[in-house]
Amino acid sequence: MPKLSAGVLLYRTRDGVVEVLIAHPGGPFWARKDDGVWSIPKGEYADCDDPWAAARREFFEELGLRVPAGPRIDFGPLKQPSGKVVTAFGIRGDVDVADARSNTFLMEWPKGSGTTREFPEVDRVGWFTVALARTKLLKGQRAFLDRLMAHPALAGLSEGT
Repeated sequence: MPKLSAGVLLYRTRDGVVEVLIAHPGGPFWARKDDGVWSIPKGEYADCDDPWAAARREFFEELGLRVPAGPRIDFGPLKQPSGKVVTAFGIRGDVDVADARSNTFLMEWPKGSGTTREFPEVDRVGWFTVALARTKLLKGQRAFLDRLMAHPALAGLSEGT
């Protein structure tokens, strides 16, 4: 059974351009990487759990922000290159990223040093046009942007530049 993950792709529009909220992973491995490593706020859940509940929980854990109320778009599952299956939901809303605060994790760093350090699970979060998010997001999650832009509620809106 593959690992399961669920997340929220929050989106808003600005002057006819769709923007999405994505997160940069924390920790020393990702510190100097940018393009192709950002992710929708998401996390793992058990097969018996509700993916929507897991997506909201993970959004809060990774950003310290609640998912805004409103109708959701069910993008369905997407198998990642790693074999993990990610289920994502789109929600139209706006949050102030200045208020974002991530949970943390412990790891030995530097590796082999015997010293354990604490790192944020997410070290940056930002709003990006869909066009720019296509560059920033992990390759395996970019299809969620296609599913978002194909939704009738976004007909006629631009991906930006």
